[in-house]
Amino acid sequence: MTVIEAMQRHRSIRAYKPDPVADELLNEILEAGVRASSSGNMQTYSIIVTRDRKLREQLYKPHMEQNMVLDAPVLVTFCADFHRMRRWLRLSDAPDGFDNFMSFMVAAIDAILVSQNVALAAESRGLGICYMDSTLANCDQIGRILQLPPSVVPVVGFSLGYADEDPAPRDRLPRDGLVHYERYEAYSDERIREIYREREKNGWERYMTNPRLQKMVEASGVENLAQLYTVVKYTRKTHQEFSKTVLDYLTEQEFMCGFN
Repeated sequence: MTVIEAMQRHRSIRAYKPDPVADELLNEILEAGVRASSSGNMQTYSIIVTRDRKLREQLYKPHMEQNMVLDAPVLVTFCADFHRMRRWLRLSDAPDGFDNFMSFMVAAIDAILVSQNVALAAESRGLGICYMDSTLANCDQIGRILQLPPSVVPVVGFSLGYADEDPAPRDRLPRDGLVHYERYEAYSDERIREIYREREKNGWERYMTNPRLQKMVEASGVENLAQLYTVVKYTRKTHQEFSKTVLDYLTEQEFMCGFN
């Protein structure tokens, strides 16, 4: 499978076979991961591979009780990590200016880049993955379970294993609605409607054909996909709460110097 073929075939896998992922294969995809670009080649990330069932049971709740946390044989957590770099600086009598929000962003981007390399490598070898935004939303709980030292914050993670389902690829917004050339092109209201027309149809049908999701939508009283996103899935209240969790944990993990 070529890289582009692997990208085009991506699906989020939530049901897994119990088959373990062999060490040799896991090491191969992790090695592909660490070839990702990183700022200044500092590689300010760490990858935590979790196979232990009891540990995954602890991670189940902060990952919002998603079944793949227990069903997949492997969880992979990608962390923004300046802990290793800062210790090296101290050992080398070098000044340390990496205790701030910009440093977190640099390390977070490094972690995201390497996560996508690992995901593509895994899918090219017949494995399935499902990203979980709960990694950042509950970074404080996950960080404590994984015993992260200062200057390390979980940013993104996914389940990993052999798929026990064959879902259809999810729809994507049209490329010409996402890509701008030379400068940002302002959207008219009609263009916005055009870009989201298929998403509104496909997304709503997805919720209405799943009994559990349909019940949730009907109970909420929402009438369209846009309302569903902001009334049911991603409310202002929860986003504010998660924002506070992340900012508080960044302070705890020494990434907010000068902001207090």
